[in-house]
Amino acid sequence: MYVDEPNQAIEAANGVRYAYRRCGPSGAPSLVLLSHFRGTLDSWDTALVDALAVKHDVIAFDSAGVGLSTGRPCRTVRDLAADTLVFLEALEVRRPDLLGHSMGGFVAQELALLRPHSVRRLVLAATAPRGGPGIHGYPDNVLAHVGVDKRGIQDYLYTFFNHTETSQRSGLEFVGRYIEREHDRDAPVSAAVWAAQYETVVEWGVPDHGALERLAAVDHPVFVAGGCNDLVVPPRALHLLSAALPNAKVKVYPDSGHGFLFQHHRQFTEDVLAFLR
Repeated sequence: MYVDEPNQAIEAANGVRYAYRRCGPSGAPSLVLLSHFRGTLDSWDTALVDALAVKHDVIAFDSAGVGLSTGRPCRTVRDLAADTLVFLEALEVRRPDLLGHSMGGFVAQELALLRPHSVRRLVLAATAPRGGPGIHGYPDNVLAHVGVDKRGIQDYLYTFFNHTETSQRSGLEFVGRYIEREHDRDAPVSAAVWAAQYETVVEWGVPDHGALERLAAVDHPVFVAGGCNDLVVPPRALHLLSAALPNAKVKVYPDSGHGFLFQHHRQFTEDVLAFLR
């Protein structure tokens, strides 16, 4: 179970010592998880990872300078993509599937463009295409909850879950799973690191129609998914993203927000496994 997986580390060719966790059958197809803004190894829903790990070798990691990984944090998505490649090469993982959540979805797209043969299939969750309209930085109401040094449960519930009783209840259930791991937790993301990550988010969102056109070169199968009431990435960005990709399908999950994959972890797992199969 992911909640019990030990933190591991591997030193890559760039001198960075990357922290990661890995679970699932040995020899199974690899599925690499790419984290959201301020995400760490602890940010992934244990219920989601455990369900995915029934069929896949699931790997979560901290990019350079994040959590327990050494090095300096990346300030562009291109650098994050290169950073991911270095980690995968150190781990000798070849042509994995990628599941990128939010900022991690930016990285998955960039990886598919920079090194098409380095990945197999993409799952893009609650994310947006580079240069798309309406994604240049986070809205003020979101920043008020994510741009603070110490986020509380209410900040997380506001940002990641729909503001309905059912969705908020699902959020509290997720928090319960989040705190199950009592020992060997990841290090929190410092203010300097999340400030660097926010530069990455803002740079990706600069309106640029030419950047949108790049996605025509991504011929990998892609599953685009999101919540119907996402305050961080507007649902219209999901449809724009899927329309720009030659081989994509899109699904929007009901009564959910940016953390739809944690709220609807059972259905999302079924959909992802079917897509990857």
